[in-house]
Amino acid sequence: MSTLILYLPLARSGPATTYRYTLSADGHSATHHASATAALLPSSGRAAGEVVAVVPARALSWQRVQLPHGVGNQSPRLRAVLEGLLEERLLDEPAQLHFALAPDARPGNSVWVAVCDRTWLREHLHALEAAGRPPARVVPEFAPGATASGWPELYVQGTPEDARVVITGLGPDFGVAVLPLSGAALALAGTAAGGETAQQACAEPAVAALAEQVLGRTVPLQTASACDLQAARSPWDLAQMDLASSGRIRSLRKLGTLADAWLHAPQWRAARWGIALLLLAHLGGLNVWAWQERQQLAAQQTQVRNALTQTFPHVQVVVDAPLQMERELALLRQATGGISAGDFESLLVAAANALPPAWQASAIDYKPGELRLRGPALGAPEQATAQSAARTSGYHLHTDGDAIVLRAGDTP
Repeated sequence: MSTLILYLPLARSGPATTYRYTLSADGHSATHHASATAALLPSSGRAAGEVVAVVPARALSWQRVQLPHGVGNQSPRLRAVLEGLLEERLLDEPAQLHFALAPDARPGNSVWVAVCDRTWLREHLHALEAAGRPPARVVPEFAPGATASGWPELYVQGTPEDARVVITGLGPDFGVAVLPLSGAALALAGTAAGGETAQQACAEPAVAALAEQVLGRTVPLQTASACDLQAARSPWDLAQMDLASSGRIRSLRKLGTLADAWLHAPQWRAARWGIALLLLAHLGGLNVWAWQERQQLAAQQTQVRNALTQTFPHVQVVVDAPLQMERELALLRQATGGISAGDFESLLVAAANALPPAWQASAIDYKPGELRLRGPALGAPEQATAQSAARTSGYHLHTDGDAIVLRAGDTP
């Protein structure tokens, strides 16, 4: 999936504010990364590409609350309920803060709530929207939840002068903590500075040496771009409540994101190949079926032409075999004195058999294949009986004004 990932700086938004960004063609590997002001940010690369804003770990506070029954993500009372639940735990006034529920939040359950400065987040989102890069999602740099290893994992970031460690998967609720990089801080968080080999750790290149010194072991490197890519794949979306887009816009963005992911993400490559092969197989089958139908039609046409030329050898050029056969049969009947179903005599016999015995015609009009009789009007039962009798004989009878029309050749 084509993705533009923007890392929101901790400072308030302004004309000279720069955003660290990462471009990815598939959402898993970076194709380019740099920093630029909002007006100079690149596009995501495709119309269906996604723009994701990443909120730094230091800008978020994580709180665990018991969500009351009847209060969910779409509840109009959600913000007021969260303010009441968190008022005594927060240093700032709740009105100045933005709240976001976990994606799996359910009423009546214990859930994680992300808290950050409301004005700060709103200003950055408005600046990006004004620059034509409105984020489709706003995700946390690190979020609570079980880690891949099942143990607390450490990520050391920053600079040697301001190094910090982010701990994920912390405690029974798998929380997130941001602490200064020191053995005392790690011990305070309940982790070991170098004793637990099962504990995973990585560090940005600028603080890798310091991380190895504090942790007492070799620490793998992980760039900030790789961390941003991992954050962008989070199911979280902090743009909730008053910061959420309209339902229709968010649905369209989500559909576009899913479609782009299905078309370009590596994990869907096997499915795409499978569907392509299935379509090719169906297309091949349709072509074979069409070829067989054409062969059968050609064989039938050949049989009809052969029947015409064998029955009437003097016909050398076949243009419309059924029509030519009918004309030749008519000529043959005329030559031998035979009567066809469309002749006057045959139509009169059919009319006499179909119409009521007491019915008498006052006028007769004939043309090849059609007989018109004028006389007393037929009632509905009599007309139905006459039509059925004519149909049995291979004729079609109907009324046209005050005339009864009988035609030959309209067999059921």
